[in-house]
Amino acid sequence: MKKIILVLSLFLVGISYSQSVKVSGILKDSDNLVIETANVMAINQVTKAMDAYNITSEKGEFSLNLKPNTEYIIKAGYIGYAPFEQKITTTKENQTFNIVLSSSNTIETVEIVREMPVRISGDTIIYNSDSFTNGTEKKLEDVLKKLPGVSVNKDGEISVEGKTAQKLMVNGKDFFDGDTKLGVKNIPADAIDKVQVLRNYNEVSNLKGLENNEDNIAINIKLKQGKTNFWFGDVLAGEGIIDSKNRGIVNPKLFYYSPKYSVNLIGNLNNIGELPLTTQDYFKFTGGFKNMMRKGGSSFNVSSNDLGIMGMRNNRAKNIDTKFGAANFSYNPSKVWTISGFGIYSYNKTDLQTDNIYNRVDKLPNGSTVNISETRQDISKQKTNLGLFKLSSSYVPSAKMHLDYDALLKTSDQLENQNVISNLQGTIYTQKNQKPLSVSQNLNYYYTLNDKNVFAFEMQNLFQQEDPFYNANLQIIPFRDFITGESIIPGYNNTQTRNDINQNRFVKTNKTDAKFDYYYMVTPKNNINITIGNTYSYQNFNSNIFQILDNGSQNNLTDSRNTNQVNYVFNDAFIGLHYKMLIGKFTLNPGVTLHQFNTSDTQLNSTNKMSFNRVLPDFYALWQMKKSQSLTYNFSLTNNFTDVVKLAQGYVFSNYNSLYSGNRFLENSISQVHSLRFFKFSMFNMENIFANVTYTKQTDIITNRALLTGVNQVSSSVNINSNFPNESLSGNINYGRSFARYFKANGGARIGWNKNNNIRVNPDNSEYIQNTKSVTQNYQIGFSTNFKKIPNIELAYDYTVNDFQNQVNYVDNPSVTLEYFFLDAFSFTSEYSFYHNRNKAKTIDTEYDFLTASLSYQKKDSKFEYKISATNLLNTTALNDNSFNALGGSTNFSSFYVQPRFVVFSLKYVL
Repeated sequence: MKKIILVLSLFLVGISYSQSVKVSGILKDSDNLVIETANVMAINQVTKAMDAYNITSEKGEFSLNLKPNTEYIIKAGYIGYAPFEQKITTTKENQTFNIVLSSSNTIETVEIVREMPVRISGDTIIYNSDSFTNGTEKKLEDVLKKLPGVSVNKDGEISVEGKTAQKLMVNGKDFFDGDTKLGVKNIPADAIDKVQVLRNYNEVSNLKGLENNEDNIAINIKLKQGKTNFWFGDVLAGEGIIDSKNRGIVNPKLFYYSPKYSVNLIGNLNNIGELPLTTQDYFKFTGGFKNMMRKGGSSFNVSSNDLGIMGMRNNRAKNIDTKFGAANFSYNPSKVWTISGFGIYSYNKTDLQTDNIYNRVDKLPNGSTVNISETRQDISKQKTNLGLFKLSSSYVPSAKMHLDYDALLKTSDQLENQNVISNLQGTIYTQKNQKPLSVSQNLNYYYTLNDKNVFAFEMQNLFQQEDPFYNANLQIIPFRDFITGESIIPGYNNTQTRNDINQNRFVKTNKTDAKFDYYYMVTPKNNINITIGNTYSYQNFNSNIFQILDNGSQNNLTDSRNTNQVNYVFNDAFIGLHYKMLIGKFTLNPGVTLHQFNTSDTQLNSTNKMSFNRVLPDFYALWQMKKSQSLTYNFSLTNNFTDVVKLAQGYVFSNYNSLYSGNRFLENSISQVHSLRFFKFSMFNMENIFANVTYTKQTDIITNRALLTGVNQVSSSVNINSNFPNESLSGNINYGRSFARYFKANGGARIGWNKNNNIRVNPDNSEYIQNTKSVTQNYQIGFSTNFKKIPNIELAYDYTVNDFQNQVNYVDNPSVTLEYFFLDAFSFTSEYSFYHNRNKAKTIDTEYDFLTASLSYQKKDSKFEYKISATNLLNTTALNDNSFNALGGSTNFSSFYVQPRFVVFSLKYVL
């Protein structure tokens, strides 16, 4: 079946090319100079439709694939030149002719440019939405996937030319700043007029040209006429019956945009498995806060004490019940002042069931090996309440001054109850509960004194508190000593029928980053940047372990090894110097930063302090080969510091089979990173190429020292000297091209190599350094059509190889998507994915597939849409995954149970 579909698609491509002729030439101005990125189009004089378009190359070339024996008007335009029109009649042979534009800035030229499906204006690529849609699109995501050089992954992240978009705007106003998923999944496709890709994006005009913004991408959606100063959107309600249970969805989406203010309202109540915001989305939601210390040379990241209540994979679980609401606003009290913000609430009730096969091979002191194998079933019930709230103010009274303030509140209440059945550990019951809270604030001030002097002040503060509670009720004694058979936890009562052990933790963090930048323009192409900054962090970490005995009484394990009372202070004062110069096609930006580091931790009735200086260099180079072709090199040397969690010497009990104690004498590690990136984007043939290679070497690494007994692990952190570095090398390449207007093809490859060092402890307390190596390979290829009046198909194939210590796993994932808009009212879409998961040893070989389909009916200009949709039509019960752990040298094969077949009937009313 797959071969038939592929052959049919190639046959359609062949027919398209065999029935077309090429009209090509060179476009110049009246001075005989070629014009790059000029617009050329062919209008069919019978149908009055635009059959082909092209944007000239750097050599002024254009090429149009047209129907033979047909009359066309060739139109050409470029801002600043008079419009060009010429009538031609194609034959069965290819034709060549040149176009000459004369200088003039008329309205007609502007109109020709606006008609183009794609055009370039400076650093902005502008796509005309209607030129790429076929009627099946329902949301922004569906439109973006049709655009040349643009892709959207399953997490709602937008990539353009291989770079991830950092911001999504609608009519120039932020749409839930810090995340693109809510926009791509909810903005209605029929409201979109233009999609603007803003390259080299910097929302602070004062800093344009002073910083390296080549990786910064933002997306701005221009709404159609009639969508401003009016409420628009839709309200959907649906119901179905699955497994004798009522299933339904209510999904209102309302939007209002005017020059002065905007309001976006999104709601979603359902129990059919739709998940607008996952727990993973919540934790990575930045709210638009950037890493202001990215080129300082030091890294102090506040770690999460999350217990791992992370929800389902790919929005698939055994059962999902969701209540979601979000509001976003922007208001301009004046032309120079903007107030904006959002509020998001999400409630998820999730049932999960996972079957696991765990394997590890241990090397014994006598040289022999032993195989540890566990089969385990995990059944979990989760409840999560998530809240995010942001308020922003931006004041820009002139081109010289820019003042910003942002505040972001993140809060959640998460509960998980889990039942575990293990062939090695019997029955286990666990409970996880946490209510983390964080408040982030950001204050930025930018001032341009004159053409020579620019000042910037940036400050961020993070206040965070976490209170994870963990309970495990085990059949066997936890963390038994290899010799005595008793628990290694001091004071533990080993005589109980069940082993009920608990831990409370409380972590409070207050971290402030501040820096002042001064830019001096030596020449229009060269500037000096002096940076003075400081990072200060204060953390408090308290924890205690207790045991519930069979009679219900509490055994408080008060030994110092079971408790933590730690205060930790980190301070980094630094001064940096960077010099940016433009030499022809090259941009060079070397820099050096001098740091003064001070740390202090107080615990166990003593204080440990550390103080030292370090000089850290960095270097940036850009070779702008052509306007849309570049090669970029980055180098950085960074000091990496741990936070309080790895310094606390008392036991931390976060899982029934994992016990950890920190090390207060840890020192920082040093990492050097080299990256090389190539980029090419041609509007002439709609071709984009992106390649990247990154090498990282970490010395004086902070690694784990672990004793593994069966599937239990007792570990701590230590420094390993520079003779045993951790290294990684990764590379990827992506190629995409749109051709003949109706076809889009892409291919890519990613390869990653990692070498890690850990210390393993034998039962006799002897140690050895465990070196683990892994290689991951992923290859992708895809092809899609985009016709207006006949069915469209998308074919994709994804192949992954994971090699961990010569334990090799393979995953094949072909997929087919079908779209068809017919009879001017019906829209049919269907997606089929097949997965083949296997290993080289042939002990695992599983297959599963997913099929979804929907059929909707909506007459033109009607406000009602009727739809029947079905998910998991093949009633697949589980999906599979492989993973490995560098510390234990273990592999894990998991089967995740998913929701059954859903068929839902829905009605949507369009405002």
